[in-house]
Amino acid sequence: MLGVWSPERVREAERRLFRTVAEPVVMRRAANGVALWARRLLTERVGRVAGRRVALLVGAGNNGGDALWAGALLRDRGVGVTAVLLSPGKAHAEGLRALRAAGGRVVEAGGSALTADAAEVVRRADVVVDGIVGLAAHGPLRPLAAAAVEQVAAPVVAVDLPSGVDPVTGAVEGPAVSATVTVTFGGRKPCHVLGAGLVRSGRLDVVDIGLGPHLAEPDCSVLEAHEVGRAWPVPRAEDDKYSQGVLGVAAGSANFPGAAVLTAGGAVRTASGMVRYAGPAADVVRQRWPEVVATGSVGDAGRVQAWSVGPGIGTGAAGREVLAAVLDSSKPVVADADAITLFAGDETLWDARDPDVPLVLTPHEGEFARLAGQPPVDRVAAVREVARRCSAVVLLKGNTTVIADPDGRVLVHPCGHAWPATAGSGDVLTGMIGKLIATGMEPSLACARAAHVHARAAELAATGGAAESREPGDAAPVGAPIGASALLEAVPDAVREVRAVASSVS
Repeated sequence: MLGVWSPERVREAERRLFRTVAEPVVMRRAANGVALWARRLLTERVGRVAGRRVALLVGAGNNGGDALWAGALLRDRGVGVTAVLLSPGKAHAEGLRALRAAGGRVVEAGGSALTADAAEVVRRADVVVDGIVGLAAHGPLRPLAAAAVEQVAAPVVAVDLPSGVDPVTGAVEGPAVSATVTVTFGGRKPCHVLGAGLVRSGRLDVVDIGLGPHLAEPDCSVLEAHEVGRAWPVPRAEDDKYSQGVLGVAAGSANFPGAAVLTAGGAVRTASGMVRYAGPAADVVRQRWPEVVATGSVGDAGRVQAWSVGPGIGTGAAGREVLAAVLDSSKPVVADADAITLFAGDETLWDARDPDVPLVLTPHEGEFARLAGQPPVDRVAAVREVARRCSAVVLLKGNTTVIADPDGRVLVHPCGHAWPATAGSGDVLTGMIGKLIATGMEPSLACARAAHVHARAAELAATGGAAESREPGDAAPVGAPIGASALLEAVPDAVREVRAVASSVS
């Protein structure tokens, strides 16, 4: 898994590293990574490095120092480098000396307004290096920095994070940098995988500066495609339909039969084995999915290894009865949509569940607010707290899916696009997660693996299958809006893709 560390843990690791390696040495390692990307972008944009122009946006502190050192390295390659100092009295002294010694130019940005000279430097640059603020900063860019960023027309290399993006939440509350590439050091930070920061970071490059041995356990982790594919359940020679897991689906109603069709379909498309449906949409489910064993009630469904419940069941007495019956089965439960609303409004339902039986809650932000009492600001902290309080695995949907165990472990899936943001796609995910759990997979890992494939299926469906695997920040393929049915049909293609990646890695 790819680790993600909070700014505080990174600073602690840096302090330990500096006990054995001089800080200037570490800074030059970081600067080398920034300079390499600036040279690469120059080559891609204008075909050569020597004689081209790079502007450094330099704030106070070490991020500005990294930018200045990178500028000195670029001067050694014949690049015309100009540093725009946003806080002249606080610029990193050693980095500034190195840039000047290498022949770099320095201009001051101005006081209350950006000077014409500084604005021209930024406008004419072939590449801009963002060294305005670092991991200690919060909130939007200050007016002078915002004015400088407004002049940018070239690709941007951000040092550690795009300035103006909150390092902990990834939120953007005002002016901020949109990077082409973000060069970060030692490990990913929350702002690289959460919220607007995921998109603003562009392509992410994690540079080794010797921090690894000093980092504690990550605050959260990201599953890679090969890890998802390697663990995806497929039939073995000795398997039959029962040995691969039987999922019960309690979803839909006379008014919302589509929820039943999509939830059951998500299970069918995810893994072999068997799916049982229980509810008033049995005839509609049979018509669309003849392989599903459909009955009218939970009590008549037969044996299952797990339940997916909630989409379209309603929040009245009938829906409550369905949820209570599923909880009474003492099987792992994936609860979504109306089931979450019922849980949030009826404390007796919590008492009805066996706390030793796994429960997964999969809210969108509105449903999460009902559970938590308020919308999430720090998504990781908020989801971790609700998981602990509810003694359940909680999956908060969004551009970045956040999954927390009751014990505090957090997995995230940074999607990088919004193609799954369509009615019914959550129903598909509910069926997918339930089917993976029915095979015996650990609930939090089932959530993370299903979220990965679900997001990829949406992208494949939106692009007509033309989308190839790509890094976040790479140019996105042209797509068109999709419905949940199209996403559902693309799930097998997404499964094949992650399994192929796993095969190539192993």
